[in-house]
This record gives sequence, structure tokens and C-alpha cells, in this order.
Amino acid sequence: MGPSRQDPDARSRARETQRRLTRTSRAARAHLILTVVLGLATAALLLAQATLLAQVIAGAFLDGRSLASLTPLLVWLAAISVGRGLLDAGFEAGGRLGAAKVMAELRSRLVRTLLLVRPGTVREERSGELATAAVQGVDALEAYFARYLPQAVLAALVPLAVLAWTVPRDWEAAIVLAVTAPLIPVFMVLIGRLAERSTRRRWRRLARLGDRFLDLAGGLATLRANGRAEAQADSIAAAGESYRRETMKTLRIGFLSALVLELLAMIAVAIVAATVGIQLAEGALGLTAGLTVLILAPEMYMPLRRLGAQFHASADGMASAEAIFAVLDRPPAVAAPAVTRPAPRPDREPLVLEGLRFSHPGREEVLRGIDLRIEPGETVALVGPSGGGKSTLLSLLLRLADPGAGTIRCGGVDLCEVDPAAWRRHLAWVPQRPTVFAGTVADNVRLAAPDAATADVRAAVAAAGLAPVIAALPAGLETRVGEGGRRLSAGQAQRLALARAFLCGSPLLLFDEPTAHLDEETEREVAIAVRKLAAGRTALIVAHRPELATFADRVLRLEDGTITAPADALTPAMRERRSAPPPQRVVA
Repeated sequence: MGPSRQDPDARSRARETQRRLTRTSRAARAHLILTVVLGLATAALLLAQATLLAQVIAGAFLDGRSLASLTPLLVWLAAISVGRGLLDAGFEAGGRLGAAKVMAELRSRLVRTLLLVRPGTVREERSGELATAAVQGVDALEAYFARYLPQAVLAALVPLAVLAWTVPRDWEAAIVLAVTAPLIPVFMVLIGRLAERSTRRRWRRLARLGDRFLDLAGGLATLRANGRAEAQADSIAAAGESYRRETMKTLRIGFLSALVLELLAMIAVAIVAATVGIQLAEGALGLTAGLTVLILAPEMYMPLRRLGAQFHASADGMASAEAIFAVLDRPPAVAAPAVTRPAPRPDREPLVLEGLRFSHPGREEVLRGIDLRIEPGETVALVGPSGGGKSTLLSLLLRLADPGAGTIRCGGVDLCEVDPAAWRRHLAWVPQRPTVFAGTVADNVRLAAPDAATADVRAAVAAAGLAPVIAALPAGLETRVGEGGRRLSAGQAQRLALARAFLCGSPLLLFDEPTAHLDEETEREVAIAVRKLAAGRTALIVAHRPELATFADRVLRLEDGTITAPADALTPAMRERRSAPPPQRVVA
């Protein structure tokens, strides 16, 4: 009883998804209009072809007309046949082209949402579901737009056109067609309910399989180190077997649907043929009219049969579209102001946090009333235990999320009133684990300044202490790194991120434990580069180790979501190093 009660909701969601695809996608609307136009042309040529063919057969066998007298009809018949072939090719080409445009548009919207609307919440998404929606999910829509939608248009237009053409020629056969044709959609819907439920279950299992595989791939080193790699093979095999069983169930339903629809269409055509034959035998129907009806009867059921055969494409496409829209419908991580104010300059104005609070959905508060003032050119270090809210505070300063309460102001301007992209152009971020993208070293350094000259890139690389590493690479700055290229160590990746910050020259620097996961020697090298980078700029450094706090103007302790007290635990040697003149700032 449970599934049956959920069916109306599932069907209403599918209908709403179909409407939304057409309403929100210009490519989908253009494809639908083109499909309707091709469908109308196909229906018109179908009627003309059947009528001409009946006239040719009746003229040759009943009236005894010569080939010369039938030549004009044969020429028209050949032209119409060629036209139908071209229209079929147009359906195929138009469907694939329209599907490609819709897929590109949806992928663009999905990526734009993840990068611009919800950049700080990507970690909250299930990576397997995201990958499935972005790849297999969008690809599943190709079958919907290229095969199912054209058949749906033909199934709506052709039967009506055939029925209207048949009524004045043979009303008895028209009654048979009108009664039997709706049976095919009825059975298609009944079987389609089973297919829809099975498709949704299959989609969930595919997403779960993707989740498990990505988790396994990401943690393979840890599993190997703990001797649990082999045990995970059984988990992947079980998930794959579950997906295989669900796929076979869906295929069985599809084959059952095709069998039932073919049987119904065959019986209906036989009834029409019997009706026409009886009328011809009694002399109540002309041969031309009877042949026209007999030729049109299979053509009337053909679009309905093909629609049923492509119903699984609709189910797959709607299940994937629902998954994509579920991501697109989630609220933005950062609210965009209706009227934006110019982005303030953190190198000229103080950065002030007042009563700042924040909590992730369904969790306890991470920040509980943060008050902090950072003067232009000041370096502040934040220390404290893991989970105290330091990284969350950086994400709010990065405008990757909105505070739950309180304000972040720069020069008296609330950052919630500023375009987040404009604010981010004034800052540079160096995370714990920098991402090295597939491309050359120069491409990775130019991430924040794509138009930077090669000389500036080399200066930034030298300032970050990465020059010896680059000199040892086979192609220098043009060496490919990241996925499919050379792998960089944690220290090399960290210095690469520092080179990005040197190159962009932003006045506000945010460091999220840049020396985490590094050995002592590499930590010292990175700390020297951080100090050089922070000279003359405003900087906020999240640090666990004391090396990064030695040159900070202030050291604060953030614990349990609050700044408890200044962490005044510097040794005299550290104080002496702090009082020394800072090194000259390197301008890339």
C-alpha cells in the first residue's frame, strides 16, 4: 500500500519536472517547438502517402490504368517518401542536437550553482550523487529529448490526424480506431508506474554505488595502511550487484511493456482489417477508401508503440532531472544583495567583526559571538584546538557563507551588502590542503591572475621558495601537474598556493594552517614565505604551531566558538623576533 500511495506524488513530480525543463531551458523550448513542427509535417506527409498509395493500387488493379497515367502519382509518392525519410532524419538529428544543447545548459547551471551560489557548501553534498547527476544524470536526458519527446509529439499528433482522415471515408473503422487506440496509453501508464518506481530505485542505487566508489578511491591509502582494502571489495561488489538486480528488473518491465503494446496494436489492426474486409465484400466501401484505412491503421498505432518502448527513457531522464533540480533548488550559501555597495579596501580600512554567530544546518553553533578588530596592515594569529571554529571564521571572511547573526564590516560597510565576487578580489586564501588542478605549473600559479606575465609568475614562484622545485622539473613552469600529470608533495603544493597569493597581490591574506601536514624543515621554509607574503598587508593566520605566530602582531585564542583571551604565551626570543623590522615585501 505504501508505494501506491506515493505514486501520485512521484507522477506529479515527474510532470512538474517536465514542465520545468521546458519552462526554464531556452534550448528545451526551442527543441520542443522544432519537434512539434516536424511532427505536424510528418503527420501531413503520412496522410498524403497513404492516400496516394491507395489510389495507385486501386487505379492499377481495379481501374486498369496504364503506367503512363499513374506516373504523376508515382512521382508524388516517391517525393513524399523521400520527404518522410528526411523528416525522420531531421527528428534524429534535431533530437540529438537539442539534447546536446539542453545537456550543456543544465551542466552549466549545475556547475555555476556549485561554484558561485553554493561554493562553501559543496562539502555538504554527497560527492557520488553530484558526480552521478552531473555525468550520467545529464546524459540520461539525451534519451529523453532525442527519443522519447519526439515520439510523445508524434503519439499526440498522428493518431488524431489519422482518425480525422478516416472518419469521412469509413466511420465504422474510425470507431474501432477510436476505441482501441486509447488502450495502448492506458496499459502504457499502468506498466509505466512499475517502471517509474524501479527506475527511481535504480537511480538511488547508482548514486549509492558512486558514493561508495569515490569514498573508497579517496581513502585507498588509509585502507591499505590499515589492511582493510580487500574487505572493501565486498562492499563495492554488493553495491554493484544491487544495482545490477535493479537494472534487470527495469529491463524486464520494459520488455513486458513492449510485448503488451505490440499485442494490443496487432489485435487492433486485425479488427480494423476485418471491419474493412466485411464492408468491401458487401460493397459498402470503395477500394480506394478501404486501402487508405488499411494503410493508415498500423501507422496510427506505430507512434504509440514506439512511445511505450521509449517510456524507460522518460523515466531515466526525469529521475536524473529531479536530482539535478534538487541541487539547483537548494538555497544559496551567500545571499546576493539587491543593491550592492562598492567593495571596501582592507588595506585602508579596519576589518571589524561584531557579535558574529554561525551554525551549520542541524548542528550546534560553531561561532558564539565573535568580536574582533583587525587594523590595516596588521597580522593576527588565531590559535586553539580543532573544532573551535577557526576555519569557519575564515569561510565567513571569504564570503562562502552568511553569518547567522552579527556583522562583518570593513570601513563601516557590511560585507553582506557587497557583491561577494568583488570582495574576494581583495583577498588571497591559502588553505590547509591546496588543490592542484590539471594543467601546467604556470596555469596553477595564474589561477587568481590569469593574464599575469611569465616574469611575474617567476617572481611569485621565487618569493614562495618554489624556484628550486621548478628548476628540477623536466619542463619548468610548463610541466603538467595535477590529475594526469606530475604529483606534487604536500610542501610543494603549499608553496604553489603561496605563489598564487604572491602573484595576485591582494591586500587581505587568509591562511588556514598553511604548515599543517608538513615536516619541520618544510614548515620553516613555508613559514618564512608566509612572513614575507604578509609583510605590509593585512593578514589573519590560523595556526596550530608556534612558528607561524612569531611574527604576528597579536595572537588570539579561539575555543568553543568564542575568543576566550589573548594567547599571550610567546617566549622572549619570539618577542625579539617580532620586534625586528619585517622583510621587504616582494612585489610580483
